[in-house]
Amino acid sequence: MKLAVTDACIFIDIYELELTSQFFSLEIEIHSSLDVFNELDAHQRELLKAYQSIGKFATHILTEEDRLTLFNFNYPKSLSDNDKTVLHLAEKIKAMVLSSDKAVRNCAKKKSIEYHGMLWIFDKLIEAKLIDPVKASDKLKKLIHTNTMYQNNFELVTEMEKRLKTWNNN
Repeated sequence: MKLAVTDACIFIDIYELELTSQFFSLEIEIHSSLDVFNELDAHQRELLKAYQSIGKFATHILTEEDRLTLFNFNYPKSLSDNDKTVLHLAEKIKAMVLSSDKAVRNCAKKKSIEYHGMLWIFDKLIEAKLIDPVKASDKLKKLIHTNTMYQNNFELVTEMEKRLKTWNNN
């Protein structure tokens, strides 16, 4: 089973799209830092605690040594402290990063860490038959409508349009 360290934006999008149960049904072991967990709202944390209690989600508390490593590594200024914990943890446990944040993904690429975002998650949900293409199309349209990050990136818009066209023709 693949390991993945997930940042707050993925958890928030999954929660808002009501895809949490499907997401945690993927053949991926989901991890995150306690820092990221604490970034979420109370409802999102409660939902994640349920998955934690059945072994589908793990939070990691960074040690003083981890914090020192984070402090001493020359991360880009565009990364939040919580973003840094995601990258550090992924490297530490040899996991991929799940993030929609361009700065996180770029840093993962530079560190040779496998990374993916929401479109990959949609692809995996369809591939695993956890959602059908029509539902995926509806959820992606909602994501585009509610999250401006998905509206202003030409490359991302192109990829989304390809998927919508494919999914709507199934």
